[in-house]
Amino acid sequence: MSAALSPPAPRRHVAEAFRCFGADCAVHVLGDRSAALRARTLLTGFHARFSRFDAASELSALNADPRHAVRVSPDMVAFVHAGVAAAHRTGGLVDFTLGRALARAGYVSDLAVDAVPLPFALAHAPARRPARPDPDRRWLTVSADFENSVVTRTPGTMLDSGGLKGLFADLAAGPLQECESYALDCGGDLRLGGALERVVTVASPFEDKILHEYVLRTGGVATSGIGRRSWLDTGGAPAHHVLDPSTGHPAFTGVVQVTALAPTALSAEVLAKAALLSGPDGARRWLAHGGVVVFDDGAHEVVPPCA
Repeated sequence: MSAALSPPAPRRHVAEAFRCFGADCAVHVLGDRSAALRARTLLTGFHARFSRFDAASELSALNADPRHAVRVSPDMVAFVHAGVAAAHRTGGLVDFTLGRALARAGYVSDLAVDAVPLPFALAHAPARRPARPDPDRRWLTVSADFENSVVTRTPGTMLDSGGLKGLFADLAAGPLQECESYALDCGGDLRLGGALERVVTVASPFEDKILHEYVLRTGGVATSGIGRRSWLDTGGAPAHHVLDPSTGHPAFTGVVQVTALAPTALSAEVLAKAALLSGPDGARRWLAHGGVVVFDDGAHEVVPPCA
């Protein structure tokens, strides 16, 4: 986890820590434990329903359905709408239709094993280049109908929720709106709200070192990086879960980690991933709300918000 909370310690501070989305998650609230428990229940429910790795999940059922149009839950409609909007916003760089390519690359479980050391992966990685959108633009064939709770897509399209879990943090914040202060940590993707200022730290992917600290009350913070979910492919080459949509292969762009700030966790996550995929020359343009970019050589840049 590269963005982390330093929680306050007042007597009314409630913290619920748990594993979810293949990562350490937590709900921090001032005052209302029942609200924290409801948010935790929502997050664990989203994990069960939207996991590509569980054949019994709602997402897996949608991916396996041979029909062109499928009636789904309102939450699934919201997820698909968010995926389509993210693709439009980034010109297809953030593409949630790459589930099949992710499986071919070897991302077939939550990868609860040690990652390939980042220096090793970089030393054996292919030449760096910015990622590009998939020329087939499969995401243009996907649509979400809120009124009728129907998702339409080409049968065989495999959707993936891994790049959109900020949406689940935003949705789980619903029960917390009446709390004096709250923070949800979805494996390093954060949604904050309320009156209390909290310290959010950004850690280096190379060493045990804090690169930057933010003091925030509200909004979203998300980190996208290639060092945490990584493995060696069948040919012994380094691989990770952030794909270049144009090739379906792991993206090595010269940027290894981006933390982005935004009004929501979903928006922050989309911007962080787009910045990572854009490489050193393009990353900054996605960070209008501010962020931190870490490069292959371990150097980093704190990008201030646009005026």
